[in-house]
Amino acid sequence: MSDDAPHAAPAHQGAELNFAGKMAYADYLALDRVLTAQHPRSAAHDELLFIIQHQTSELWMKLAVHELTSARDAILADRLPDAFKMLARVSRILEQLNGAWDVLRTMTPSEYTTFRDALGQSSGFQSWQYRAIEFLCGNRHHAMLDPHRHRADTLATLEQILASPSIYDAALLLLHARGLLADPTRDWHDERKPVSAVTDAWATIYRDPTRYWPLYELAEKLVDLEDYFRRWRFNHVTTVERVIGLKRGTGGTGGVSYLRRMLEVELFPELWQVRTHL
Repeated sequence: MSDDAPHAAPAHQGAELNFAGKMAYADYLALDRVLTAQHPRSAAHDELLFIIQHQTSELWMKLAVHELTSARDAILADRLPDAFKMLARVSRILEQLNGAWDVLRTMTPSEYTTFRDALGQSSGFQSWQYRAIEFLCGNRHHAMLDPHRHRADTLATLEQILASPSIYDAALLLLHARGLLADPTRDWHDERKPVSAVTDAWATIYRDPTRYWPLYELAEKLVDLEDYFRRWRFNHVTTVERVIGLKRGTGGTGGVSYLRRMLEVELFPELWQVRTHL
């Protein structure tokens, strides 16, 4: 071979370069649809950031709903190793969602006001996937169905989630199957209240981790999940206050005042209460 023969660039060695009639990266990911799904309603520079922030959050939430549903089903089937993997992934998803607030916080109040009116009454409060995550974790307020009654398909999905055990209900059913708790079966639609017997059951597990190691690990995976979820809520509050102050939200909520109340919601209350009893 001649010394002056052309050499393939290292990045191209062995790589497929002709995609005529074949599935390429953009085809597999439907990037034509994804990258053209941003439709700013104003000429404001920062509206694109706002749209992409919320669209990507919805994609992560779609994965979180998928993982939480599968983790719930795995717990019901007593396949805890599978559930642990999925719950750990959801915690990482929430960490990713937390990081997204850092990007949105680069937008100042002055910049947000240049396009806020273009949002109309649309609001993250109306995110049905966020509501699905809350329902799957056990925060079940029927009034939260109301913003979705104009969409029969969305309403049916949320009602189906409410008709099934939450991920915490599944954990309590497993404690019952292991002889640590009376049957917790109830109308899954209803919001459950903390029960001292549940706290006692978790205390039994925490006092003897070696004996109850799989259940002990399940408890800690659930606490991890809520820990990251609380951080997401806190970052949401601080970001909103930083950008709009104490003004009402576009969807009609009290804005920061409403979000602060949400910080008080406990998804797995007995798992937090048990720490005081140990």
